[in-house]
Amino acid sequence: MSEVVRPATAADLERINEIYNHYVVHSHATFEIEPVTMAARREWATHYAATGRYRLLAVADDRVLGYATSSPYHLRAAYETSVEVSVYVDPDATGRGLGALLYGALLPALEGEDLHRAYGGVSLPNPASVALHERFGFREAARYSEQGRKFGRYWDVVWLERPLGEPVTRRRRPPSARRSGGAGSASR
Repeated sequence: MSEVVRPATAADLERINEIYNHYVVHSHATFEIEPVTMAARREWATHYAATGRYRLLAVADDRVLGYATSSPYHLRAAYETSVEVSVYVDPDATGRGLGALLYGALLPALEGEDLHRAYGGVSLPNPASVALHERFGFREAARYSEQGRKFGRYWDVVWLERPLGEPVTRRRRPPSARRSGGAGSASR
């Protein structure tokens, strides 16, 4: 593979927006209903940095093929050590391992930050996204039925979590958490 994962730049935002808006218009992978404007995308990008909790990475060869983010999970102060992570890949470049390249760069970078958990929300069905998260040590924390409405129907959402700051092989959820399925509120 000749693709490189790197911090995204302002020059990448138009391409990032094209990729995301494809999913807005054609998919239930995001619960946005209207395409994101470039003005909104530029404002969105101001929340990310090359270091720290909130990152925006791009994977590119001669152009951006996908991106990954770590964003605030919730705005309340007690959630500051939790992030929501996501990956979007150009629909013409799926199946090439780019999502794994992005998470393979993002998650280790977050390990050095003051973070405790990473969360990923997946609108169902989406077996490829669930498999990607599980490959990187995410486990189901909660499943919501009919959490969002798009394209005239309701979609279920599964939230997966991954501890940060300890080796993946030693991560185990307590038996009570496995039975309960977790708790919390979130929006796609």
